[in-house]
Amino acid sequence: MKIHQALALTTVMLASALAFAQAKPEQQIEYRKSAMTVTARSMGPLSAMAKGDMPFNKEVATRHADVIATLSDLPLLAGAYGPGTDKGASHKSDPKVWSEPEKFKAAYDKFTSAAKALPAAAGDLKTLQLALGDLGKTCKGCHDDYRMK
Repeated sequence: MKIHQALALTTVMLASALAFAQAKPEQQIEYRKSAMTVTARSMGPLSAMAKGDMPFNKEVATRHADVIATLSDLPLLAGAYGPGTDKGASHKSDPKVWSEPEKFKAAYDKFTSAAKALPAAAGDLKTLQLALGDLGKTCKGCHDDYRMK
């Protein structure tokens, strides 16, 4: 990511943090749903490249990896599961997110760690496949434990 893009993203993140702190629970729910949707949209091309369903493209892979890493690292996303966000709008989060906050945070931290490793791995198909496999395991684990069936 170029320095001006990083600075712009940081500015947006800080402004969002201020607004988010005052957001109603249903707004926080919509925020986390949106972040998960964007993450999934970036996972699609990466998974297709990893499986060989799409030609590997270093630039495209890096761009999508950067998106996932950035979204995973937003304190706002983890905060989007705060008090009151278990009600107020439709969502797929299991009530265990709020009854087991330490376990949920540990699972989320594993996701964040794997997501942060993704951009460095995106430059080569083999390393992308390995890193994406690690990330996918964290996604599956969290969805298995903390997403309503």
